[in-house]
Amino acid sequence: HPHTNLEGNYTRVNEFLLAALSPSWQSQAALFVVFLLVYTATLAGNTLIMLTVTSDPRLSTPMYFLLGNLSFLDLCYSTVTAPKMLMDFLVEKRSISFDACMAQLFFLHFVGAAEMFLLTIMAYDRYVAICKPLHYPNIMNRQLCSWLVAASWTGGFIHSTVQTILTMRLPFCGPNKVDNFFCDVPPVIKLACTDTYVIELLMVSNSGLISSSCFVILVTSYATILVRIRSPEGRRKALNVCASHLTVVTLFFGPCIFIYARPFSTFSVDKLVSVLYNIITPMLNPLIYTLRNKDVKSAMRKLRSRETISGGKVDM
Repeated sequence: HPHTNLEGNYTRVNEFLLAALSPSWQSQAALFVVFLLVYTATLAGNTLIMLTVTSDPRLSTPMYFLLGNLSFLDLCYSTVTAPKMLMDFLVEKRSISFDACMAQLFFLHFVGAAEMFLLTIMAYDRYVAICKPLHYPNIMNRQLCSWLVAASWTGGFIHSTVQTILTMRLPFCGPNKVDNFFCDVPPVIKLACTDTYVIELLMVSNSGLISSSCFVILVTSYATILVRIRSPEGRRKALNVCASHLTVVTLFFGPCIFIYARPFSTFSVDKLVSVLYNIITPMLNPLIYTLRNKDVKSAMRKLRSRETISGGKVDM
């Protein structure tokens, strides 16, 4: 039910209808089960990493401090869209109120941009650790790490505030069908009853610039690391560390650049790409980082044996 907005003489839509991920009821039910498992795995995996990093004194280094923060961001990121999406699998009418839609859009960009900045900081951390090992403790001290994490949150907040304000100020008078399973800037902007060309350019230059420039910085820093290392043994160790980081970075940035760094023409694969970086990537990050990391694995074993001892027979 639209209501009249006093600023203009148009009526604004009260709610948006979200797209279904699949047409039939059977496949919706199957997808519900799959995504419920994925979301549960995301929550469990990232919580476990946060617990491990905070409980083991050997993991109180900048790298693990940043990894713990990444896990927290992944947890928040999937929670912005997954619970609502899971509920929508079970209902006939997938609606979201205008305010809830704007809130979802805000937190999506807030956490997403913060994660981009954090991944860039993690690349810088590895660069200093591998290329300037003697100066590492002085450069990447706890204070600087805390400042950098705070800066990535602040950057995300500013980016998201700009995106959300630009979107909210547009007139929405119907149609109200969002061509995705959650509210994001590209599909929502398409529904505005005005020419959004300038806004789209602003958004693309904003989101696209952030994702593309962070990605370039990341790849450059990892390339520099590999070029700077002369010994085959050192290069193999560096490759091992960088490979897991680059996997995460590619999984996260690839889809973001694909969706945000072009003016908003819709491709049929957009929904699929959205599922990848919204739901799947946050689940994969803990796996990628822990499977390739001896310290985290041994800390997790210690945590598990401590749980077993303290809880009698209770094993995690």
